[in-house]
Amino acid sequence: MRLVGQNDKKGPLGIARIAGNTGIAGIASWGRPAVRAIRRARLRGAVAGLAVAAVASGCAQGALPGPAGGTSPAAGPVPSRSAAPASPPDGARTPDGTRSPDSGRSPDGRKPPSAQQAHAARVAAARRWRLARVPLVPPPPPAVKPRITTRGGFEVDGHEELGLPPVFTTVPTRQKVVFLTIDDGAEKDPAFLRMMSDLKVPYTAFLSDYVIKDDYGYFRQLQRAGAGLNNHTLHHRYLPGLSYRGQQYEICGMQDVMEERFGERPALFRPPFGNYDRNTLRAARSCGVRYVPLWNEEVFVDRWDYREEDRRIRPGDIVLSHFRGRDEWKGTMPDMIRRFLDKVTAEGFAVARLEDYL
Repeated sequence: MRLVGQNDKKGPLGIARIAGNTGIAGIASWGRPAVRAIRRARLRGAVAGLAVAAVASGCAQGALPGPAGGTSPAAGPVPSRSAAPASPPDGARTPDGTRSPDSGRSPDGRKPPSAQQAHAARVAAARRWRLARVPLVPPPPPAVKPRITTRGGFEVDGHEELGLPPVFTTVPTRQKVVFLTIDDGAEKDPAFLRMMSDLKVPYTAFLSDYVIKDDYGYFRQLQRAGAGLNNHTLHHRYLPGLSYRGQQYEICGMQDVMEERFGERPALFRPPFGNYDRNTLRAARSCGVRYVPLWNEEVFVDRWDYREEDRRIRPGDIVLSHFRGRDEWKGTMPDMIRRFLDKVTAEGFAVARLEDYL
């Protein structure tokens, strides 16, 4: 907003400038009427200054109005470069209408960015990575975790009686969130790592040792950036074609690798190709696995695939993708993430971390 200044010293503001430079005592000889005029001019100048400041502040705050309805201020199209970022208060609303916790201090004692600074960073990151919209901020993780059960038709004989891990494609929640999961680890794209760190989008990786062992360091970087790392077997074999002991070797062996390389034995396991039998789940349980998440949608660089006939995304859906690049896709992993985020954001979904709901 451009402010036009007045340079004419003949009016009251001009007298006030002279008085400010000379001092009231220095012009006492002008007489009481002149002094009173100067005092009135000073008062008018102060009021005018406050009015100008208020208008300027209003212009800055109105440059990027937040969406109606109490959703996160991160919603909506990416603004142009000339637009100023919105200024949401601490505890901004999330897609389901709840408030995120107010910011406190980080473990190292430093105060984290304000809500306004965090939003400005998200806007800038969305622009850098050419997203159509700024990704929505997920709501806080539920204080009471939803009860996870096996999806109907995905059971094996004796599933409940044996206490086998539940197999599911959607997390039961009313929150408008989806969960991004990425399998195997074949492609190690540094641009993908930068993009996800920059956008602060949570995701869960299911890793197979035969494709990650040439660069465990890449996946340690993913882990440090907040990604969950989980079990996808040692060699990505078709598990129902193996004996119980063969399946146990594939699953428990990968648990050993995960503990050695990344410091923990995962509670989540995804069978290669989504194929499993009773022995798969028995072996997984014996290796310490508690959950077997599959997926309800799969996203590629150039398309989406759906499990449901109506081809709709639902709250709590798990979305699958893979670590792939131009050798096998018509684009890169950042291209895939762009397609994924543009769709879920346009439909009002935030991306949440799967492990936070289990």
